Amino acid sequence: MFRTLILFALVIISMRIMGKRQIGELQPYELVVLIMISALAAIPMEDIAIPLFNSIIPIILLMVFQVLTSYAAQRSEKVRTLVCGRPSIIIQNGKIVESELRNMHLNINDLLEQLRICGYHNINDVEFAIFETNGELSVIPKSQCRPLQPRDLQIETKYEGLPHPLIVDGNVNHENLAKIKLDLLWLQNELKKRGIEDVKEVLFASLDTEGQLYVQRKEQKMR
Repeated sequence: MFRTLILFALVIISMRIMGKRQIGELQPYELVVLIMISALAAIPMEDIAIPLFNSIIPIILLMVFQVLTSYAAQRSEKVRTLVCGRPSIIIQNGKIVESELRNMHLNINDLLEQLRICGYHNINDVEFAIFETNGELSVIPKSQCRPLQPRDLQIETKYEGLPHPLIVDGNVNHENLAKIKLDLLWLQNELKKRGIEDVKEVLFASLDTEGQLYVQRKEQKMR
């Protein structure tokens, strides 16, 4: 049990040090490191006869290698190209690039599926489609097929920042309250205006940049 907890903590720390990314956003070398760390952590948990350091040392070495490789890739375009590859332009100027499809081992159906996932059902609406180094497809539509935006109509819009979460599952975020220069007394008064006497009754509350307070009660309290 203790071996499992130690390895679990070590893998979590390694993942945090290597950066926050979803599985679908990992570069190829990062995915390889993740698979190898998982395998190394599983071996001593299956066989207690194997010394724990036989896995701890390789995991730490892989973590250091990944961090150094990421740093080198940030500093050098050649290193980044070597370990991550280059983006592949699948559609250029509205036409499918057949050579890139072959290099990516894709067929037309695969391309159409990816375009539908991105929200483009007609290939005629696409100006450029690029497979990024992490495997994601980026689509740039033709100018006449892009969604209408306020600037196209010369409409001025207000600044929209991020709302500040103030209560999450009954717990007050005092740090966010301090950022917006408000206090707990103000929050409690606002809740009382909505018939809420205790912050523990609140599932989520946030304040947007226009001063609008959003409050949602917990279902049990509502019942």
